[in-house]
Amino acid sequence: MSNPREHWSQVGDKFYRKTPLYTDVFDEDLDLENYVVTGAPYSGAVAIVRNEDKVHSYRGTHAAKTSIDIYSCAGKLIRQIPWNAGLIKAVGWSEDERLLVVTSDGTVRSYTDLQGDFVPFNLGHGAEDFGVQACKFWSRGFVALLGNNNLVSVTRYDEPRPQLLAAPPQGDVTAWTLIPPEHTSSRSVEVLLAIDKTVYVIDAVEAEDRGLEAGPFRHISTSPNGDFIALYTDDGKVWVISSDFQDRLSEHESKVRTPPKDLQWCGNNAVVLAWEDEIHLIGPSGSVFDKFDTYDSFVHLLPDFDGIRILTRDVCEFLQKVPEPTEQVFRLGSPHPSAILLDAIEQLENKSPKADDNIQTIRPQLDEAVDFCVRAAGQQYSIHWQKQLLKSASFGKSVLDLYDSDDFVEMTETLRVLNAVRFHETGLPLSYEQYIRLTPERLVQRLVNRQDYLLATKISEFLHLPVDKIYINWARQKVISSSSTDQDNICQEIVRKLEGTRGVSFEEVARAAYDEGRPKLATELLGHEPRAGKQVPLLLSVGEESIALDKAIESGDTDLVFYVLLNLKKKVGLSDFFRTISTRPIASAIVESSAQEQDQDLLKDLYYQDDRLVDGSNLLLSEALSAADIDRTVDKLKMAIKVFHDSKGHASHVAALQDAQKLLRFQETFEKDLNEQFIGMSVNETISKLIRLGNMKRSHKVQAEFKVTDKTYSWLRLRALVSRRDWRELEELSKGRKSPIGWEPYFNEVLGAGNTKIAALYISKCTSLPVADRIEMWVKCGMIAKAGEEALKAKDKNSLEELRSQVTGEAAGEIQRMINQLQKGR
Repeated sequence: MSNPREHWSQVGDKFYRKTPLYTDVFDEDLDLENYVVTGAPYSGAVAIVRNEDKVHSYRGTHAAKTSIDIYSCAGKLIRQIPWNAGLIKAVGWSEDERLLVVTSDGTVRSYTDLQGDFVPFNLGHGAEDFGVQACKFWSRGFVALLGNNNLVSVTRYDEPRPQLLAAPPQGDVTAWTLIPPEHTSSRSVEVLLAIDKTVYVIDAVEAEDRGLEAGPFRHISTSPNGDFIALYTDDGKVWVISSDFQDRLSEHESKVRTPPKDLQWCGNNAVVLAWEDEIHLIGPSGSVFDKFDTYDSFVHLLPDFDGIRILTRDVCEFLQKVPEPTEQVFRLGSPHPSAILLDAIEQLENKSPKADDNIQTIRPQLDEAVDFCVRAAGQQYSIHWQKQLLKSASFGKSVLDLYDSDDFVEMTETLRVLNAVRFHETGLPLSYEQYIRLTPERLVQRLVNRQDYLLATKISEFLHLPVDKIYINWARQKVISSSSTDQDNICQEIVRKLEGTRGVSFEEVARAAYDEGRPKLATELLGHEPRAGKQVPLLLSVGEESIALDKAIESGDTDLVFYVLLNLKKKVGLSDFFRTISTRPIASAIVESSAQEQDQDLLKDLYYQDDRLVDGSNLLLSEALSAADIDRTVDKLKMAIKVFHDSKGHASHVAALQDAQKLLRFQETFEKDLNEQFIGMSVNETISKLIRLGNMKRSHKVQAEFKVTDKTYSWLRLRALVSRRDWRELEELSKGRKSPIGWEPYFNEVLGAGNTKIAALYISKCTSLPVADRIEMWVKCGMIAKAGEEALKAKDKNSLEELRSQVTGEAAGEIQRMINQLQKGR
């Protein structure tokens, strides 16, 4: 039996507990230091995305493909979403566990059900030109910080309308956060930007300087209730101030020179600082836990409204303020009636007469003691203590003459649900408060999104919730995942499972079959749909195509609209067809989407009819990319350039197309002269291949024509020379005085190719590196004596002794001689 106070820590006059949730969370080869880790609210799923800022830290074949990996808190892989849509700048979650992915060009993908299907939209407002630097999310929206310090807000995901906030001042943003709309007086999002020595508050109307003078601030964070703000100053102090910037509530000196990598709130009472492998907990009034919590691997903080999840490769823990009922029941020496009632049940189990004495002692407060035990049971993750507290409550209420047992019964049901979803296989470690806020219905939806249909059904039946959506989702996934040759069996299985289930609509399942391109299966499933009288097919059959189209649009069913459009196009001329859809944007958009894949001529006619020059030019670009020969490609590019010239505000597009045309002509010449394939390569790939082929003069020409920087060219040349194992040229490069990229990359690349002799030539040039790093370089090259000389030169006895422990024989004697020489010199 574990001690219920085992993981408690006193911070000031408050108690905090760190509850172990799961161990051995991730594989040993997953180094979380190289990833951005983001957790959904209410102990939801965890998204892990490679941190592109640390790309140098993990080279190799395993890093060739980028993906967004979605795990449970227990480390179970839920979904792996392949990614090839640009540089990811931010990943976040909404309250309903919707995954949001934002790229550097302002494109946003919204994944609603963890299954890989997404809805895209763009931020606009200059995001494509200036680039997205970072994003901050709240439960129902997010704010993006652009490269020019502008802020773009998205407040809903079903109909995203990005809004540009008030213009912030210029300057480097050292830290920033936001206050969600529900916690501001204006009921609109407010953004806090730390610039220079102060903090600016930006909303949709104005940017206000709060007049602080203690910056620059390295971290800034808002408490879950929006009342407090925590700031980390450049000199290592943690401030907690009110969100209106009127009161400084506490100040703590961290006494750590290295700034933490993260600062988050633990509930509304404490602040957590996280370094690579340790955390500090700062409580009210600046009180701090008297020892550090350290871990064996990299730490990520995943905040929730009532605490914070601590996630490492090895463990997942939940840190929170000890709830009041739990503290009253379990605090050492607690005089509270609930603590005495818990002791009474222990005495009763031991068959001690003290049990009755305890009951008589608290008889006037027995109803309060029962309530506290019930509430404390809900706060426990340990099943043993849940049972003990409920036993105590049951014992107490049996003594009372009148007691309403509804809360007791509801808590027992809730704990059964919580214990089921907390199990390792499901990995949803909800606290009681999170469960109440999330609601059972949304918990079931989370299980459905994870395709855990059995548990979702059992919980729904246990709590008397409708199960129709669970069955429908199961049937849809059954259709999507089944083979196209097994349609009859799939139909029979779905009908056998769903028939007779209240609220189940076969129409939805049939639509999924239609979406998957299985009209036969869709037809068979619709035969089991009990609802009759489908308006749209009837309208089509009597020739009322326009009315049918309006009804289909009103229904919001895009498949139905598409079906009507197909019939409409067959029955009327092309000009009448365009005239009909021109006043119906949704119909026009569906026609455009369909034509992009199936009918390019129809798409050209649509763009011409609507006078959409830019879209027409994009179509030409698409044809240029798919052209069979280079002359046709160039002709299409010329036509696209002409269209862009006729449209204002597209100078950058014209320049890019002209560069593409110029590059194609270069590549055509190279292919004829060198008998090698170049067409289709980027500028960098072209330069790299020319260097590998030994055509340095042509590579310089391409560099000059396309204004490739010296740094980029140096990297391309280095990797190309290493690739072709041109050791002579690399040896000549080692004689140079300067390198645009420094000399350490040359050492790393050559050493990675296995040539320690040439790699060693660059070590002496790495003068900016610490002595310890150069010693390690010599060791990697197998030149222990040189490493010893480096250490001797630096008078580093510890390094010499470490080198001596690594070698034997003559080399060990040489190192010993250096050590003796160093000791004599002292």
